[in-house]
Amino acid sequence: MDAFHHRPLKKFSLDGNIHDDSAIWRLKNEYIALLTTEMKMLGYVPRLDINADFTIEYNEQKQHFTFELSLYGVYVGKRKSEWITGIDETKVIYTQKSRSSESSQDLESPSNLK
Repeated sequence: MDAFHHRPLKKFSLDGNIHDDSAIWRLKNEYIALLTTEMKMLGYVPRLDINADFTIEYNEQKQHFTFELSLYGVYVGKRKSEWITGIDETKVIYTQKSRSSESSQDLESPSNLK
C-alpha cells in the first residue's frame, strides 16, 4: 500500500489578469481544471484536503483584476495519475470507470421475442 499522503507536496500555480469581474468565478474554476490537468500530465494528483489558494486584487490604474492561484499535489506516477482523482487526507480517491460500454448486448434482440 502506497502512503501517498506522506509524500512531499509540490505547488502548482498560475497568475494573471481578469478584465471582466463577472467572469472571475467561472475563470477560477477553469484555471483549477487547467492546473489539475497539467498536474496529472506530470504524474501528480491534487491534495483534495488542501483547498485551492486563490487571491485577487483590483488594479485601479489598469482597471483589471490580478490573481494568483495555487494548488498542491503529490507525485503518484504518470500511469497512476490517470486513475486517481486526488488524495483526501489518507484516502486515495479513484476515478470511476465509464459505463458507456453498456449497450445493446444486454437487450434482447427483436427476433428472440415472441
